[in-house]
Amino acid sequence: MGSEEAQLSHVDAIVGSHTKNVVKILIEFSNVFRQLCSKLNNKFELEKIQDFLAITMCHMEKIFPPSFFNIMEHLPIHLAVEASMAGAVQFRWMYPIGRFVLL
Repeated sequence: MGSEEAQLSHVDAIVGSHTKNVVKILIEFSNVFRQLCSKLNNKFELEKIQDFLAITMCHMEKIFPPSFFNIMEHLPIHLAVEASMAGAVQFRWMYPIGRFVLL
């Protein structure tokens, strides 16, 4: 299964189990992370991502209850600023190190 087919199967799973509003928000949120994880981002794109993510978070606040939101839902707003200051995000994440340590 290719990456495009895997993405489509995930989208089908989301679409089949949630309302249109929730599906739209989740797809927008995942698109932000996909764009942040791309190899090349310029400062203008990162500013657009930050603004778009703030709007997406406002939409999430309309749909999900207040108990859903904690500090972890707030952190993605700062990822665009971090990427503009320090470069590509995937080279600074701890996921590969965590996988190595757990082995």
